[in-house]
Amino acid sequence: MSVNTAIQSYTPKKWDLSGLQGISDETLQIHFGLYEGYVKNTNTLNERISELRAAGKVSGADPAFAELVRRLGWEFDGMRLHEYYFDNMTKNPGDLKAGRLRDLLGGPYGGFDGWKKEFAAIGGMRGIGWAVAYFDPTANQIVNVWVGDHNINNLAGCEPIVVMDLWEHAWFRDYKPADKGKYVEAFIANINWGVCESRLP
Repeated sequence: MSVNTAIQSYTPKKWDLSGLQGISDETLQIHFGLYEGYVKNTNTLNERISELRAAGKVSGADPAFAELVRRLGWEFDGMRLHEYYFDNMTKNPGDLKAGRLRDLLGGPYGGFDGWKKEFAAIGGMRGIGWAVAYFDPTANQIVNVWVGDHNINNLAGCEPIVVMDLWEHAWFRDYKPADKGKYVEAFIANINWGVCESRLP
């Protein structure tokens, strides 16, 4: 039985999000370009690691190999989290209707409004990173977390349900630093709840 050793390249996704509430088209265009950089860098790192593999030069003692592997996790997560982020926004948002997702979001937070309040509070924290509402299948509940950079504090075995980018490039062009909370409100107003619900296993 032959094994396919070819490295799969990733292709940047495209979104039509023009006209979001509180997030300008200019910000989106810059943001899409940054996302495409993560895709390009993920492909480049995979290719370099593949070349070392083919040459029999894979070694944990080799600083060059170790740095490529560490960097891959950061670039890959940057790519994937942006895909979750853009996917879970829409220019035609609606309310989250009664159902499984609304029940799960409200579960440990005293109701849906309690979840929104805590998620927004995480969004208002200082620093660069992401606010992510994960579904933990073991506990059958939603867990709100801060993901530092792209790859610190991701919850193993959990599914990202709502993903909000909190790096400056997501909001700095539209809001002053003191108004970061307005960006968080705008993001929540643009959430595509149908997409978020579809992420539940």
